[in-house]
Amino acid sequence: MRLHVGCAMWTHKAWVGRVAPRTADAQERLRHYAGWCNAVEGNTTFYATPSRATVESWASQTPEHFRFAAKLPRTVTHGRQLNGADLRTFLHVIEPLGPRLDPLWVQLPGSFAPADLPSLERLLKSLPQQHRCAVEVRHPRFFDDPAEARRLEQVCATVGAEWISFDTTVFFAEPPTSDAEREAWERKPRLPRRSVALTERPTVRYLGRDDERATVAGWQPWVEIVAGWLREGRSPTFFLHTPDNNDAPTLARRFHEEVRTLVPGLEPLPEPEPTEPATLF
Repeated sequence: MRLHVGCAMWTHKAWVGRVAPRTADAQERLRHYAGWCNAVEGNTTFYATPSRATVESWASQTPEHFRFAAKLPRTVTHGRQLNGADLRTFLHVIEPLGPRLDPLWVQLPGSFAPADLPSLERLLKSLPQQHRCAVEVRHPRFFDDPAEARRLEQVCATVGAEWISFDTTVFFAEPPTSDAEREAWERKPRLPRRSVALTERPTVRYLGRDDERATVAGWQPWVEIVAGWLREGRSPTFFLHTPDNNDAPTLARRFHEEVRTLVPGLEPLPEPEPTEPATLF
């Protein structure tokens, strides 16, 4: 039984000196992040396929139980080249992650409608069976029409794929109050809280506020839901976002601890390495 928690990235300007030492170079930052959280969203692979050597470095910096939710390249999911050379190249490059690749994340654009489900089914069936897959959709009909939601669930079931929940209800409950919140207000999708797990590895993305109290209050339903999944024998992953992400690693760890109060058998996260040398005073 394990709960994975993480953030949208493993390096961030506000984390320098907190999550990783100021002296840490690019080849060390992921290792330090992995001392705080045991999962990360692989957003970088959406924009550009890294080199295989880079992926080998990611694997070397993380333990086997660490999870990368790696996005398929946007040329595949948004360019609709659902089984082309870009996909084959990506799958080859990402191989060194081994068991850390969980899930292979198919993030689809808001224009991807229920009528497009046959192309999604073809893509899912073309992916290597050793990879767990998860799908994220944003078209409103998947959420407003129960029949279309069932159709998507059936497509996912053909290969044992999960439907990623992206909960933005708390963020959009009140108008933005900071520059970061105003920027996110324009970019993030307005999606409901969806708590149905299709597989033993449900994945949740939760967008809170830059106000810590609002973020913590808003995730309380998820504490109960995730605890219930763990009791059922599932192994969920919970990704914590805020508009500025300044305190995201600390908040992700706090969420893990809140779940652990309801599931005492859940193993605690390890204590992070100190980022600065100990002093005598």
